[in-house]
Formats: sequence, structure tokens, C-alpha cells
Amino acid sequence: MNENGITENFDFTPIGLEIKKARESRKITREKLVEKLNISTRHLQAIEIEGRYPSFGLLVRLVTMFDIPIDQYIFPENTGSKSVERKRLDLLLDKLDEQDLSIIEATATGLFQARKRREE
Repeated sequence: MNENGITENFDFTPIGLEIKKARESRKITREKLVEKLNISTRHLQAIEIEGRYPSFGLLVRLVTMFDIPIDQYIFPENTGSKSVERKRLDLLLDKLDEQDLSIIEATATGLFQARKRREE
């Protein structure tokens, strides 16, 4: 184990890449994020690209900020059938009120019906 209590053979790279992907999809620059987190640009780059382990507190801030489900990385044998996108969507849906959820449901129903018509 290292100083963070993480087994040395744990590969953090996939989680780091997911953090980078989420940051970029929200159009947040590294510079803006490091300023918000009060860390160095080099440290964030090492987390995102080189598989460096962040502190537990920083990891929690990053995955919470970007709604990243990390259970499939920590417990790969229990991945289940949900994709990363589906898990991320579940996390976002949990933050919406009933009115927002009814709009999402109507949108999903419309998408499903349009797809069904295209396939006919």
C-alpha cells in the first residue's frame, strides 16, 4: 500500500481519464479547475493522464463535481449491466425534482417513439 492506503497494483489511469473527459465535456480548462481546487496544474495533469492517486478528499470532490460513478473501477467484478453513461445519468436524475423528471420522461418517450418509427 502507498501513503494514501491504495494497493500499489491499482490502476488509477481509467478514473483519471474519466475525470479529464468529464472536465473537457463541460468545457472547463485545467487552469480554471486547479484554481477552484487549489492544486497545481501539474498535479491535475498527473491525475488525469498519468494515473497518479489523488488524496481521498480530492477524489471525492472531483467525482462529485463531475458526477462520475467510480464503482466499476474499484469493483470491476461487480460491474453489472449499466454503462458509465447510464450510471452518470442516474446520478443526475437523483438531483432533479418531480417536474424536471416529468420533462425528462416525456423527452425519453418522444425519442423512443421516433426511433421506433424510423425502424419500421
